Amino acid sequence: MNCNYILHYECGLGLQYRRPPTQKFFKKSNFQFHQQNPLQGTRICKICALEIRGFLYQCSRGNIDLHPHCAHLSLTITLPDSNEVIELRENTKSICLKCQRKKRASGKVQGLSYVSSDGNLCYHVACLKEACLDNWRRGYFQLDALANEESKILALQNLAPNQVVRPSKGQSSNAMKGAKLWITFLKLVVSAILGEPFTLVCALFQIAQN
Repeated sequence: MNCNYILHYECGLGLQYRRPPTQKFFKKSNFQFHQQNPLQGTRICKICALEIRGFLYQCSRGNIDLHPHCAHLSLTITLPDSNEVIELRENTKSICLKCQRKKRASGKVQGLSYVSSDGNLCYHVACLKEACLDNWRRGYFQLDALANEESKILALQNLAPNQVVRPSKGQSSNAMKGAKLWITFLKLVVSAILGEPFTLVCALFQIAQN
């Protein structure tokens, strides 16, 4: 059937089965899937702290709302060739690589974060979604841009403004190892949050291999 819609897998699954998400953060909540908000007013996703404008899961008490895709985010991600584990956390004292704050909130809703097991690497789900959208608007996710190393560096710098993206000749091996670690961290978190919808996004992180 021909149509003009592209859906996250989780959104389509919700439409078909009306199954609630399984999130350890909301064990006592009874979620229902809705094609549109059954209540008046703006609804904010409890996981990413961003506005919900389409399909949503809503607690029967009406006090918790989730994007269908956010509801199905991986709770843990394992860094390759390492014992490091990235966890989706509700509370963290770590500082986000993007906004340089510990908390990312919208009104009374505080979003969740992906945090490395040592607490050194952290990214708010909301910050990553907004940063990737900003990179797309700037054209960094176009084929021509990702073929250009300078565009890749600008895109990575936009994702983590205070990190050193471009390796220098005088940079120590530990510093280079640290840079590759946080770039790998970003790649895994981007894949988890966006579902890696574009193979172009993967090309952005190839700079870590150079």
